[in-house]
Amino acid sequence: MKWNPPILLLALGVLAGAPACSDPSSSGGEEQPRWVRTAKVEPLEPRAVQLSGIVRARSESPLAFRVGGRIAERRVDAGQVVSGGQALLELDPRDLEQAARVARADLDAAVAELETARAETRRNRGLLEREFISDQVFERVQLAENSARERVDAARARLEQAENALDYATLDAPAAGTLIEVTAEPGQVVAAGQTVATLALDGAREIEVFLPAAYGEPRTGRIVRGADGQPALFLREIAGAADPLTRTWTARYVLAEPAPALRLGSIVRVALDIAADSPAVFEVPIGAINERGQGPQVWMIFDGRAEPVPVTLLDLDTESARITGELPADAEVIALGTHLLEAGMAVRPLGD
Repeated sequence: MKWNPPILLLALGVLAGAPACSDPSSSGGEEQPRWVRTAKVEPLEPRAVQLSGIVRARSESPLAFRVGGRIAERRVDAGQVVSGGQALLELDPRDLEQAARVARADLDAAVAELETARAETRRNRGLLEREFISDQVFERVQLAENSARERVDAARARLEQAENALDYATLDAPAAGTLIEVTAEPGQVVAAGQTVATLALDGAREIEVFLPAAYGEPRTGRIVRGADGQPALFLREIAGAADPLTRTWTARYVLAEPAPALRLGSIVRVALDIAADSPAVFEVPIGAINERGQGPQVWMIFDGRAEPVPVTLLDLDTESARITGELPADAEVIALGTHLLEAGMAVRPLGD
């Protein structure tokens, strides 16, 4: 094959230029900083911490049948106001009725046996008086009568239990209140003691709050969002141990004055008064919170590099989050795109 000199020269030039194209130094291979948007950390009121709370009833009673069976009728729905003694659900009574009939028949049979034993005792007493039988024979007759009497007592107790079980086929409200939930449906088979509804009894309303360990046991506070005015709160009780998953303590706060507008289960914002030496609370954009299996963290810029900083997340809403951590009061955090960052990545704040 005969080579064309111009084509050969062009090919040699391309081969000669290939190494130069692959040389990072010739293309400016230095890492270019990623532009990021930052936001200033906002310290909150130093003597109060804001948390979310849930409106609860002072007493919430789980309801269950005392006997098992198939639900035949459901008379109420969740959210319904009920009065004390009102029927809520009913079981199919057929099996319970049959058990009561069997117990009643057992009692009748035991009574008949007792009457026979009594007659036998009377007859043998006359024989004993005429010395036709020995004392030992008469004692055996008396023992038979006593045994028959005990069988009557046992049969009567079983009949009473069967009749009670028949009464238990109807689940009544123990007191007036509001049904928070009703989980049972007609046709469902339930066991004795299985919760089928939850009743919030009428009376005082409370705010349930999950307290981080850093804030101890705030004794007072107020509702700052979700209620008319700012009703005062007072601590009534706090759990004796932390929740194993969230590591928070469940606390109940009572209202200083009744607030009828608070609906059960609604979310309110509370401000709890904490000690002066408690950790500072900061507010950051919700986009600044990032978690990668190592707990909540925010990203800050140190010497032009993005680095994660662990924090404690107190609560959040649709726009911002409240945190505590080793953050200076004038710190800035990366507010967006934190899921794209890597530790040590070169970044540059927008506006620099």
